[in-house]
Amino acid sequence: MSPGRKFPAKRSPATSARYAKRRKVRLARVDNDLTADEWASIRDAWGGCAYCQVTGVAMQRDCIMPVSRGGRYTLANVVPACASCNASKHNGEVTAWLRRKKLDERTFLIRQATILKALLAADDPGLAS
Repeated sequence: MSPGRKFPAKRSPATSARYAKRRKVRLARVDNDLTADEWASIRDAWGGCAYCQVTGVAMQRDCIMPVSRGGRYTLANVVPACASCNASKHNGEVTAWLRRKKLDERTFLIRQATILKALLAADDPGLAS
């Protein structure tokens, strides 16, 4: 391990298995009710990475409130993220991460609220008001 690194470059298979098991248990404890159709709607509404707006690359589901901090895979908590942004954010709090990366926090939050309102209205027209 180099002096500047916090973690070893490679994890042992046992450590990786332990982390995977811990994540699986966390996910099993909460409701993760994001459907494939909802995920497609979220991707279409954002039109690219929610954070850096890159398009033309595969998008990953990113929880605004990380699963490790009590978040769930739900319509209100998931945004599309490119692999770079998702890996960089890791399990950090989204607004602190946006500030650290010098991304426009206000624009993200306004856009997220607008898109969520539109998605909820499409699911339940009574919520449009």
